[in-house]
Amino acid sequence: MTSLFKRLRQWARALKHQTMTLWFCYRHRLTPWLPKMIAVVVVAYAMSPIDLIPDFIPVLGYLDDVILLPLGIWLALRLMPPAVLAECEAKARQWQENQGQRPVNKVAAVVIVLLWLAALVGVWFLFRDWFRAA
Repeated sequence: MTSLFKRLRQWARALKHQTMTLWFCYRHRLTPWLPKMIAVVVVAYAMSPIDLIPDFIPVLGYLDDVILLPLGIWLALRLMPPAVLAECEAKARQWQENQGQRPVNKVAAVVIVLLWLAALVGVWFLFRDWFRAA
C-alpha cells in the first residue's frame, strides 16, 4: 500500500510540474496558436481554486482531476514544439525550486462560476413553462 501512495505522490508532482511547464509554454512567444489555446485552458483550469465539477459529487467530482486534466496536459505537451517545451521545462523546474507554490488563477474561478450560473439560467429557461403549467 505504501508503494501505491508513493506512486500517487510522484504522479501528482509530475502533474504539477507539467502544469507549470504549460504555464511557461503558453507565455512563450514561439508557441503556435493551437497548443497555446489548449495550454491556456488547461492551465487556467488547473490553477483555478474552483472545479468545474465539484469534488463532493460522487465519482464525477474527481473525474476532471483524474482524467480530463491529465488528458489536456498530455495533448498540449504533444502539440508543443520540442524547443519551446525543453526551454519551458527548464524554466518550470527552476521556478519550482525557487518558488515552491503554484500561482492561483482567480479569473478562471470567476469563469467557472459564470459557467455554473449560465447553466442554472439555461435550466430555468428550459423548465419555466413546465413549472407554470403545474
